[in-house]
Amino acid sequence: MIRPLLHDDPSHVGTYRLAARLGSGGMGTVYLARTPGGATVALKTVHAHIAADAAFRTRFRLEADAARVIGGRHGAQVVDADPLADVPWMATEYVLGPPLDDAVAVSGPLPEAAVRAVGAALCGALGQLHRSDVVHRDLKPSNVMITAYGPKVIDFGIARALGDDRLTRVGAAAGTPAFMSPEQATGQEHTPAGDVFALAGVLVFAATGHGPFGSGQPADLLYRVRYADPDLTGVPESLAPVLARCLAKDPAPRPATGELAAALHDGHGEFADHLPHPLLSEIARRAAEVWQFRPERL
Repeated sequence: MIRPLLHDDPSHVGTYRLAARLGSGGMGTVYLARTPGGATVALKTVHAHIAADAAFRTRFRLEADAARVIGGRHGAQVVDADPLADVPWMATEYVLGPPLDDAVAVSGPLPEAAVRAVGAALCGALGQLHRSDVVHRDLKPSNVMITAYGPKVIDFGIARALGDDRLTRVGAAAGTPAFMSPEQATGQEHTPAGDVFALAGVLVFAATGHGPFGSGQPADLLYRVRYADPDLTGVPESLAPVLARCLAKDPAPRPATGELAAALHDGHGEFADHLPHPLLSEIARRAAEVWQFRPERL
């Protein structure tokens, strides 16, 4: 959602002119920005009080590195970044499409063909990360952008290299409880199998409009993730067995991304052909909105 700048937002970051706000949270703000040549980017900045933390600066640099690893095919292409600036920032491709949670809100749960196409493409994205020994650790509907050419994975704020726990407190659970793996929920090592668990949760949401472990307080969600069977109500009958296998409490029987992609989709057809018309219309609306928006400041 494009919103006007606030009175205390800067006019420029680096060489980029800020045009609007795209979102803000506890860690920072994401802006719609233009390059000197007029190209559109999404520019993420970190709140000043957090930027003073050396560990967070390191995490921000690793986030930019992970975004570069996944590249422009499966993620938002990194255009520029300065993790050493007084206020660290990163500029990426502006993705023309809604996050998956907004897509489901607009068009309702996706048809099975769309869920399978999204899942197979996300397997490709995660596979690229895993081949570089990087795990995402926070795959969820709001971190999956749906474009006409395929989904893109964003937000690598807690991604890290396999085996590197220097930025994670022992026994701490980092991630989003509703889409967290059981091993992640107990603060254990999050391997590629943990990303597969999260991907299955994202696909359950895409197919049904609800996550596999419901909603509620984080403590309740963490308990269900660890001990309860996933709720696959509404998942297409032919899709449920493969997602159930991905949601196994034990990571060992979960399929790898290559095997899962083959089970989800045969690779035929253009990605957009599998999307429902209301979602395609929303993608087009968002693409047009970027150029129709008139910069202003509250």
